[in-house]
Amino acid sequence: MRSFTKSNLFWPVLGLVLLLLLNLTKTPDFFSIRVQDGHLYGSLIDILRNSAPTLLIALGMTLVIATRGIDLSVGAVAAISGAVACTYMAGSPDESTAGRAIVAMTMAVAVAVLLGVWNGFLVSVLGIQPIIATLVLMTAGRGLAMLITDGQITTVNNSLFSKVSTGFVLGLPIAILIALAVFAITAVLTRRTALGMLIEAVGINPEASRLAGVRARTITWIVYVFVAFCAGIAGLMIASNTNAADANAAGLFIELDAILAVVIGGTSLAGGRFSLTGTLIGAMFIQTLATTIPTMGIPAETNYLFKAVVVIVVCLLQSPKARAVLAVRRPTPLLTKGSAA
Repeated sequence: MRSFTKSNLFWPVLGLVLLLLLNLTKTPDFFSIRVQDGHLYGSLIDILRNSAPTLLIALGMTLVIATRGIDLSVGAVAAISGAVACTYMAGSPDESTAGRAIVAMTMAVAVAVLLGVWNGFLVSVLGIQPIIATLVLMTAGRGLAMLITDGQITTVNNSLFSKVSTGFVLGLPIAILIALAVFAITAVLTRRTALGMLIEAVGINPEASRLAGVRARTITWIVYVFVAFCAGIAGLMIASNTNAADANAAGLFIELDAILAVVIGGTSLAGGRFSLTGTLIGAMFIQTLATTIPTMGIPAETNYLFKAVVVIVVCLLQSPKARAVLAVRRPTPLLTKGSAA
């Protein structure tokens, strides 16, 4: 227990538990889960399903931040992904068929991966600062999504596409299963192979890792492609939730939620060691916070204010100086007679 309280996961878990208990005091049946038509419903299920897009992007963002990078374009990539899928289906005479939905979603994810290749090229090959390189696509990406949708909200009518966000398998929402599957695959690849160690090595000291034989450029390129892949899937979830592509609103500020989830989970923005479990808890915390605010009767518009407070608290908890001030110094035990020897 003492080791857990000293770990980076203690404060995120404590904050998540407190938020859940706060909801329970306001809504007595908050923890109740009911079965209807073989599907699971309840507030906790809603939190899990709604946090799936943020979790997906946060997983990729964790690896990017571990390499001392950042990707501000994931929201725009998500918007482009949804725009490509919906525009392709809406422009087809057979938009309601399953085959059309599969082709549309494949095209959308492929476009997202290409955008990740572009970001990785700017950062790893040209050596542009990540915040500048991804800011370019963050700005231009929305315009590209608007160009794809012709500036209109593109609606579609496809049952298979709708199931990406609202469908169920084995009683659980498909969005949750997709996010957990990506989480499991990422955990296996980074913790059961050398990939995770190489990512951390690049983040700790890129020059030393290069001299040690690590292909830092390739590793950096891979993580930017992966976060774009995750953003592409998240964009499909967002679009399928409303059966429409909204280039202006889709994925808006989700990059900030993803970064916040990573930081709350204990991954340092300075790069190096990362925690996928912490990112999962961080994504859950953000969605629970978004659910708690209207539950407590507070206007939903103040959500960003509370997130700003969370950012300040997290930064203080990660600051060595703040920890030194808040640390409780234990009294030095008195030496007993003869113990000096």
